[in-house]
Amino acid sequence: MNISLNITTTITEFLSGFMSEGAANIGAMVAIALIYLAIFAVAGLYLVLLERKVAAWFQLRLGPNRVGPWGLLQTMADALKLVSKELTGTEKADKFLYNLAPYFVIVSSLMALAVFPFTKEFQAFDINIGLFFLIAISSIGVIGILLGGWASNNKFALIGAMRSGVQTISYELSVGLSLITMVLLTGTLQLSEIVEVQKNGWLIVQGHIPAIIAFMIYMIAGTAETNRAPFDMVEAESELGAGFHTEYSGMKFAYFFLAEFINMFIIAAIAATVFFGGWLSPFGITESIPWLGVFWFIGKTFMLVFLMMWFRWTFPRLRVDQLLTLEWKYLLPLNLLNIILMALIVWLNLTIQF
Repeated sequence: MNISLNITTTITEFLSGFMSEGAANIGAMVAIALIYLAIFAVAGLYLVLLERKVAAWFQLRLGPNRVGPWGLLQTMADALKLVSKELTGTEKADKFLYNLAPYFVIVSSLMALAVFPFTKEFQAFDINIGLFFLIAISSIGVIGILLGGWASNNKFALIGAMRSGVQTISYELSVGLSLITMVLLTGTLQLSEIVEVQKNGWLIVQGHIPAIIAFMIYMIAGTAETNRAPFDMVEAESELGAGFHTEYSGMKFAYFFLAEFINMFIIAAIAATVFFGGWLSPFGITESIPWLGVFWFIGKTFMLVFLMMWFRWTFPRLRVDQLLTLEWKYLLPLNLLNIILMALIVWLNLTIQF
């Protein structure tokens, strides 16, 4: 099954009507880059606002409510403030790596967004190793954190960076294994095909108990991989100042800050695609209106983002030994057993379809 979903072909064909093939390809790449940069910027800014509103709701506060109607322009004001801030750093920092680090984090997040099927027509690159690509590209972000912490020439930042390395590498195993569990059901890594398989029922229904276990492990490990509370050992304000980005200010700090929220969106979007049918509506209720797919996709993703925010404002931070014990002694063995259970269910054809 080779399903063409991406907008790259559409834009290239449009531009080919009035320019050469080579120029059309370059123009299409520039247009797609600008579209995804806009998605990146808007999603990042308004996820920050959503976080602040959700935190206020849990703590019985109002949250941002002064700048713009209902405080909707607050993050725009914050962005303008960060743009105007002086870029400072330590005197003995490794300038090249110190300045390079934020771009590793931003670029890896932006590349991950490009392979998501937002709808049947809106996907920049529909590659046959889509899920593998997402797992691989998301692990590059940790290089930026390690470089930023080490190059800052600050011991707090260095400790935060080392914690990030051990935490991300550990929890990537559980993220990968929980997704492999679902690949056993689909038989493909291509995201468009994974969505197509779910026309017979979302994978969390088709795979029933092992799929539910895989989803729970994925959300725990995904929250840890994005360095969010209760797994925010990397920043740990009470211990490390601000952790790996202690010495960053202005827009360089904003890059790290925005990347955390975009990574949260990516983790939730992967879960929405793999477990909850991506842009497919429940029971095909809006199948005859294809453009509604983007609303289903965004709605599912934001429900999972809300769940991750709920984690943050509910549970206290773990100690670093508890963090690693949870992964290596509990989640990883459970994941391995769950893969075997899913393999048996697929082999015996006990999946649920409708």
